Amino acid sequence: MIRKRNLQECHSLYNLLNDPEVFPYVRYKCQSYEEYLFVTKQLIVEEEQQTCISRTILNEIGHPIGTIDLYNIESKAGFLATWIGAPYFGKGYNQRAKESFFTEVFLEHRIETVFLKVRKQNIRSKKAVEKLPYAKLANDLNPHVYASINPYEQIYDLYQVEQSDFLEASEGMQHEVAT
Repeated sequence: MIRKRNLQECHSLYNLLNDPEVFPYVRYKCQSYEEYLFVTKQLIVEEEQQTCISRTILNEIGHPIGTIDLYNIESKAGFLATWIGAPYFGKGYNQRAKESFFTEVFLEHRIETVFLKVRKQNIRSKKAVEKLPYAKLANDLNPHVYASINPYEQIYDLYQVEQSDFLEASEGMQHEVAT
């Protein structure tokens, strides 16, 4: 479902990234394949420096379909950035990728809080986040972080996932599957 980033997948990902349904919402708005390759190299270096965790999202047959990153990591917290190519919208990849990624960052990397900033007009992303039983709207819960992502006008909603909430929800989901 997810794996560490590598440069061989950049061409496939860049083609998906350029779709007009995807491009406005990605973090790095690369104008060329070479720029996307450079950004991916930078992410790999940032991961080595432990300021970022970046993974490629894969479909069932192992083809790259998007990326999921935790960036600006500091004090056991960071911001999530996710995008999936348009041909894969609405097929459950986003939720499965987030669950795999959260399991990794909370259990292996000891992250405590993941923030998600979502454009208020990005209805698709808002609906995806609101489907997650462990994500909370945090505009009022974390006013300093909310103000930092909206310095001039309120463009983004802030959500957060706490390690404890995710692990508790995961245990509940596993219990349901077992019964």
